Amino acid sequence: MNSEPLLVNLASGTAGATPGRVNNPRSPYASSQIVGELAINLGLNNFTLQPTRDGICTLWIQAPDLQNVLRYLKTQTALPYEFLFDLTAMDERQRNCRLGLPASDFTVVYHLLSLTRNTDIRIKIALQQTALTLPSITDIWSAANWYEREVWDMFGIVFEGHPHLRRIIMPPTWIGHPLRKDHYARATEMLPYTLSDADQDIEQAALRFVPEDWGMQRSSETNDFMFLNLGPNHPSVHGAFRIALQLDGEEIVDALPDIGYHHRGAEKMAERQSWHTYIPYTDRIDYLGGAMNNLPYVLAVEQLAGIQAPARAQTIRVLICELYRLASHLLFYGTFAQDIGQMSPIFYMFKDRERVFDILETLTGARMHASFFRIGGVAMDLPNGWDKRIREFIAYLPGRLDHYQKLVLDNSTIKRRT
Repeated sequence: MNSEPLLVNLASGTAGATPGRVNNPRSPYASSQIVGELAINLGLNNFTLQPTRDGICTLWIQAPDLQNVLRYLKTQTALPYEFLFDLTAMDERQRNCRLGLPASDFTVVYHLLSLTRNTDIRIKIALQQTALTLPSITDIWSAANWYEREVWDMFGIVFEGHPHLRRIIMPPTWIGHPLRKDHYARATEMLPYTLSDADQDIEQAALRFVPEDWGMQRSSETNDFMFLNLGPNHPSVHGAFRIALQLDGEEIVDALPDIGYHHRGAEKMAERQSWHTYIPYTDRIDYLGGAMNNLPYVLAVEQLAGIQAPARAQTIRVLICELYRLASHLLFYGTFAQDIGQMSPIFYMFKDRERVFDILETLTGARMHASFFRIGGVAMDLPNGWDKRIREFIAYLPGRLDHYQKLVLDNSTIKRRT
């Protein structure tokens, strides 16, 4: 695939496209009808259309055009892009080869999905290190709230007009922005950690919940409110989720979710790994799901590199992911029942999960984390007789699921509690 960007200036009517490239169904130019629509209806005339491996229409625009373009895509075009699928950033200061793309120290990426069009679009904004500021789009998509907080936390890009721009993953006392390339990646790159009594007091003070910081009032005209921390929860969501409750007596007036407690720096770890050696890290993104996060990672690398895995390897990947999906769901089902007061189901379901792990051990040599996928395929073929245990499990599980239906979901106490 040609890698040169399509540089378009509709004011002058010029374009640097290669003749015939638009006929490629995987080409971003096949999706460029929306680009013409933006040019006509918004007068957008200074942008760059970037070809990509995944064929998604990827458009670099100027920062002053951002809100108008995004608002048009969501609310004004006949077939809107309803869903803000992602909002992220990249530190590109160390990038040497730009292939004609706009000069950028930091690039902010908005990925939109249109359900009515069944297509995606990426909007990119180039920022220079001296001006890391963009307008917030929380008034267009409320989902941008957490995304923008994450981009500020990780990269230091300020979103003006954001209702509560504070760290979301790192502690409030953290210094620096971890996904900048000049931020250290290993603890050994820093001096040994110490915590004086004064610093400990600062850390403790930073943990205190201040209602005003979250837009909450301490009292109404008639009552003082009480604030209660629900979480970080364990074991149901592994300490990864806290809800700050505002109470008027026993009535919940407001509830604020607070996430980020389980962040492990997986992206930062990736910066110091090779393409292959990062694969085992993706297991731990959902450690109960085993290989399920290996798959999107190796698929993404293969797409970037133009690699096509053999059909048999693709089938083996799906087979192993499905087994891990069953193992994950069985554990969820058991712990869900346990969290609302039933003890028996977790023991039954752990036993069935062990059956799944026995199969995975037969296929891959490992249980919870097989690390069996590779860029371009899998580590090895399946062993002789691999299907015997699977056939036995397929015959065994449906009856167990019927039992769980009666034991859990049809239970009158469970119904009342949920």
